Amino acid sequence: MHHSELISKLVSEGKINLRSEDKKSKITFHDSCYLGRYNNIYNEPRLPLKKLNGVELVEMDRNKDKGFCCGAGGGRMFLEETEGTRININRTEEAVRTEADTIASACPFCMTMMSDGLKSLEKSDQVFVKDIAEIVLENTITN
Repeated sequence: MHHSELISKLVSEGKINLRSEDKKSKITFHDSCYLGRYNNIYNEPRLPLKKLNGVELVEMDRNKDKGFCCGAGGGRMFLEETEGTRININRTEEAVRTEADTIASACPFCMTMMSDGLKSLEKSDQVFVKDIAEIVLENTITN
């Protein structure tokens, strides 16, 4: 079971209680190749994000089974591009176009590639990259 599935299950069962106050935020979710296209898991990472008050979940043009790689897959993160734009820059530009203040992911490699893309685009002070676990934790009621 992937951590995004567990978080989704715990939120749905009421075992993780989310805050009710509105925090205005716009989040886009990047589908990792491993979780999405290899394991066909698309909805579970989005469900907890959709339940957050004040959060608007906006999709990139290429999402779910039509998603686009972050550039880390197959060892590409260690290779230099000889033609065109780096894959992570291309994907990060798509995320930035959604005008989201946060790019959510459920993969540490994707987070690295998206963070590097934001640095290259000089947007890392305007847009943040977070794992869905971080976002849910920040919005959880603690006793």
